[in-house]
Amino acid sequence: MSLNTKLENAKIASVVMRAIEPSKKIELLNSIAEHVEKASLKIIDVNKQECIRAKKNGLTDSEIDRLFLDHSRIDSMVKAAKNIASLDNCIGEILDSFIGAQNIMIHKVRVPLGVVAVIYENRPNVTLDAACIALKSSNAVVLRGSSSAHETNAEIVAAIRKGIKAVGLDENIVSFLDDPSRESALELMQAKEYVDVLIPRGGPALIKAIEENATVPFVIDGSGNCHVYVDSDADIEMATEIVLNSKTQRTSVCNAAESLVIHKDIAEVFVPIIVEKLVDRGVIIHGDDKVLELSDDKFEILKATDDDFAKEYLNLEISIAVVADLESAIAHINKFSTGHSESIVTSNEDNAEKFMALVDSAVVMHNTSTRFTDGERFGFGAEIGISTQKLHARGPMALKELTTYQYRVVSNGATVK
Repeated sequence: MSLNTKLENAKIASVVMRAIEPSKKIELLNSIAEHVEKASLKIIDVNKQECIRAKKNGLTDSEIDRLFLDHSRIDSMVKAAKNIASLDNCIGEILDSFIGAQNIMIHKVRVPLGVVAVIYENRPNVTLDAACIALKSSNAVVLRGSSSAHETNAEIVAAIRKGIKAVGLDENIVSFLDDPSRESALELMQAKEYVDVLIPRGGPALIKAIEENATVPFVIDGSGNCHVYVDSDADIEMATEIVLNSKTQRTSVCNAAESLVIHKDIAEVFVPIIVEKLVDRGVIIHGDDKVLELSDDKFEILKATDDDFAKEYLNLEISIAVVADLESAIAHINKFSTGHSESIVTSNEDNAEKFMALVDSAVVMHNTSTRFTDGERFGFGAEIGISTQKLHARGPMALKELTTYQYRVVSNGATVK
């Protein structure tokens, strides 16, 4: 089946989703979750073979970690799907009501976007998450994964479509592009007639391709050069735990910390402690001159460049800079950040407030691990992405970020005079 035919079918199916009852959506998502769970053995078997090929093809450990599925990860995917099913329905919500000219009644009502397309790399869990969030917000969804996870994604989509069929709905509300070529991706990016919004989830090359080629509206799920800033008034023990959790709890995700910034007044005490802790966990450190000066000679610290400070490592590496004051920390972060998530560790409320007001990122935190930037941890259910842009969505994107609104106007025969 051609791409245009699939997209046309998705567009037609999206009309069905606009009118679907909330109870039917709950039934739909629970059916999808159950069918994915039933197919878990086959999904895991296919995924195992793809991970083996990925290793032979030179994918990094971080990339393979994103690709890998086991029973625990599929259980988490299924649990997330069922959780999305249980979320409150937001479609049809009246956002505002007011009287216009000549007493016309105007309601501002939340409605679905229509057809949501998602291009993503390596992560097969996105297949189920994206489908469920799109359907719960009454959209149809078109999925296009990467070649490295192609067979895994295909098995998950097959289970999803069985779940859709089991409740008597059009299977085309979820479409899968089984051509993982660059040409098919470019065609999807320019399918203005069918696609209402495109969400890319991948590395810099994918984001660049979207920015240079897409003619459909898109929301950038950007890279995460996330920072932790340890202020002069930080509690050392708390700062240590937050840095270690932000960096090492899981390295291959966009909300892992890649950069550490330390106030000079606490650096003499904190740098030796955190360097030793990070090295003990296998972290490679790129540090500025002050970090090199304050670190024990037994630790090999690499001299950091601007490229190091700007890099999203997605593995056991981190950049560390020592700064003169809070203002310098904010300037450093705003210069090198990708606009994802930044955290300040401090007991000084004024400093925390200033940091959160002046750091220009989607999520700013106080005494909190950057790993909390997540739709599920925010209470939104599983997310479809984390936007690092400012329009129309920012931060974790869930149900409401896949909607728009329309004005519904009612009168008793009003005509313009």
